[in-house]
This record gives sequence, C-alpha cells and structure tokens, in this order.
Amino acid sequence: MKKIYFFFVLLSTFGALKAQYNTPDLGLRWNLDSIAVHDPETVVVSDTAYYILKGFFVSLTDSLFIEKNSVVKIAKDVEVRVKGHFTAKADSIIITAVNIDSTYKGLYFEETASAWFENTSVSYGGGIRVITANFQMYNCEVSYNASGSSTGSAIGFSRGKPIVKNSVFKYNFNPALSSGANTPVAAIFEGNYFEANNQRGNNRPQINMGPSGEDTIKIINNVVIGDRALTVVGGISASSLLGTENHIVISGNIVKDNRYAVTTAGPNTTGIIADNVLEDNNTETNPNNGGSGISLYNTGLVHITNNQIRRNLWGVTIIGTAMANLGSDDQDDYNEGGNVFSENGNGGVTYALFNNTPNTIKALHNCWIEGQASTKEQADSVIFDVADISTLGEVIYDPFECGITTSLTDLSNKDLMIFPNPAHDFIQLNLDQAGRVRIYDVNGRLVSDRGNLSDSSHQLSINLNPGMYLITVTSSEKMKVRKLLVE
Repeated sequence: MKKIYFFFVLLSTFGALKAQYNTPDLGLRWNLDSIAVHDPETVVVSDTAYYILKGFFVSLTDSLFIEKNSVVKIAKDVEVRVKGHFTAKADSIIITAVNIDSTYKGLYFEETASAWFENTSVSYGGGIRVITANFQMYNCEVSYNASGSSTGSAIGFSRGKPIVKNSVFKYNFNPALSSGANTPVAAIFEGNYFEANNQRGNNRPQINMGPSGEDTIKIINNVVIGDRALTVVGGISASSLLGTENHIVISGNIVKDNRYAVTTAGPNTTGIIADNVLEDNNTETNPNNGGSGISLYNTGLVHITNNQIRRNLWGVTIIGTAMANLGSDDQDDYNEGGNVFSENGNGGVTYALFNNTPNTIKALHNCWIEGQASTKEQADSVIFDVADISTLGEVIYDPFECGITTSLTDLSNKDLMIFPNPAHDFIQLNLDQAGRVRIYDVNGRLVSDRGNLSDSSHQLSINLNPGMYLITVTSSEKMKVRKLLVE
C-alpha cells in the first residue's frame, strides 16, 4: 500500500520534477529495479508495471537491460536516452504511455549506443530515434506512435546496417521506417507487417529509405497494406536524391492499397526488384502524380523480375534517364523476365509498361495481359514507347508469354480466409472446397503437410519460428496460395 501511495504522490507532483537521472558511467549493468532504488523519483515499481516518471540517461560505459516480462509505462514528454547499451528481451515486454492520450517523448539512441529489441511492443510514444549504427529488432511491434524523439518515422535511422525482422508496424502517425536523404543506411527489413502507417497523410511512403551507401538496402518478404483513405501515402521507397551511392534489393513483398507500391530514384541507384506482389495501389486521385506498381526515376540500371503487378494506375513507369531490364536473353545481362501484368490503367487506358525515357528497355518473357494468350498487337497496346511518342526509347518485348499465376486478390476473398494473420500459435482456415493444405517457408521448404481437409472451417495449431510462410491449398481444380506471417 505504501508503494502504491508513493506512486500516486509522485505522479501528482510530476510537473515539478525537473532533474534528469544519469547512470554513473562506471561500466555497470542496470535494470529498472536498480534505477528505482537509486532514484525513486525517476522509476516507480508497482505490482503491475514500472512507471518512468522522469527522463533518464544511460551513460557511455553503462547498460540497461529489461530481461523479464514487464509492462513499462512512461509519463508524458519523458525521454529515455542511451549512450551505452540497451537490451529489451523477454517473452513479452510492453513499453507504452502512462496515459495513451498523453504520449511520452520516446527512446533515443546516440551514436555510441547499441540496442537490441526482442518480443517488445513500443506504442503511444514519440518513436525511436536511432543515431547509432548498432540496432537490431526481432519479433516486436511498433504501433500508434506520434512525433517525438523521432520526427520522421516511428523508427528513424542515421547510419550503419540496422536489422528489423518479423515485426509489426501499424497506425503510426509518421511512416514506419525512414532514413535521411544524405545519410547512408544499409538496412535489412525482412518478414515484417506494415499497415496504415503515416496517418498524418502526407506524401511519404510507409517505408521511406534514403541511400544505402556502399552496401545494400534489403527489403524482403514484408507485407505493406495501405489505408485507402490516405490517398498520397505510398508503399516502399528506397532512393538517392542527393547523389549518394544506393543499392537495393526489394524482393518477395506484398504491397497493396497504397498510393504506389515501389519507387526508387537517383542516378546512383542500382539493384533488383523481384518476386513481389503489387496490387491495387491506386489511391492517388490524379494519375499524373503517381500510382505505379513500380516506378523508376532517373535511376541507374534496375533489374525487374518475376513480379505480379495488378490493378495499379500504372504497371511499371520508367521516367527521365532511368534504365531498367525487365527481361533479356543476352549473356551479359540475362534476366528471365517473368513479370505478370493485369488491369493496370487509368482514364480507360491500360498501361502495363510506360517507357518515358529515351533509353531502349529490354523486356522479354513477360506476361503483358494476364489470363490470355495475347497477340503481338495486343501486347503492344499496353506498352508505351517510341511507337507511341517518337522521342521515347524502344521497348523490346517479343518474345512474351503468360505463365500460370495466382492473384493475391483471388486468394484474399472469402474462398480462402486465414486469421489471425499475423498469427502466433494457431490459425483459423476457412475453405470453400476440400483440398490438401501445406505450409512452406520462404525458401520453398515444406514445413507442414496437413493432408486433405474438408470444405469447412478448421483451427490448426502451428509450431513455427517467426517469419513469413506460404500456405497452399490444392484441390482437383486449382491451387490457392496465401502468405502467412508468424510472430
């Protein structure tokens, strides 16, 4: 009772508390209990939570560890700043506001810091500002954050090779992840789920990365779902606007319901955009301002391979001086092609590929109109190049072909419903017809074969490591595929 009374006294007088607690910089390992002992005005321990009532600073040689299941509530405008080491790792750690209507300032990691987050939720604060090059996050959630320590995104990066894997970002006021236009960051974002970030609604994508520098930005096997009411918020951007070297791998992602799906820019940008499903990115009300499945602006050479691009305002747009390879049989720049286009267009015109550059574009072995064996004239009708405007470069698109593919929209309707998704220990699978159910990892390895299931609802227990998986349901008539994110 004394402890609870003491907490309410502190909370009621919090406005008068000004001094920040600094750890003594003696190479000590701290936790919230030990800080509460040394400065009970900064951290108060109740039976259900830790309350951080004042900002504090983890000094250069010190470290702060949160290693047991905890709820950590931070008071309005309070910032935790780290110059040493920080770890939050347990089965479940929740970092949130004392009052979700009064956000705390956030978490700030200086250049000398290192940070490790695992199984941690960070919400209702001012985001995470990462100046350090040493940052890793696994199986976390960062949602419902405002501007504070990080002003440009829920997590803002400045250098190095940060890693964010198998984590969830939803309904943040700013974009989910970002870096500066002139600060090289070779981030790895893999197996994450993004939904409706940048609730501010300005012209920034949910993943808004600047250049990589000498290394490579890798955005792999993520799901990026937009809020269709936010008409100018895009999906993924990894660009170099100020001349810094930039290398990208954007692969295996599902990007849906944004202003655009994937864009990259800058003459020093090169890389690969492959194996993505890019659908219904058409919330932009003016097609002249965007709406592409893939857009390249003044880039170096980018290889575009095996993407499924459907119902965007534009399929692939290549603009300015950009260079692209969508399919080539030449030994020195071989690309199998394999991109599938369907119903990308605006104003009653279908635009699979618009070469708005003077460059010749190789684009062999692609399916320009899904679901039919097209004639050359039909394929040509959805490709815009020198044949349409004399100042544009040629698109070399013959031979072309259509393979058997499965649309994400076909898979997400009522005939194959999976929830929850992301999942933990089980999934509910609703089938409209009997079929054999298999689960594969992203490397194509079979990890679970559930055999033949009837056309009904099934609750299936899963024991899978966090990450992205594919669920296939095979019947006598067809095969359906859905992506599943396991947290």
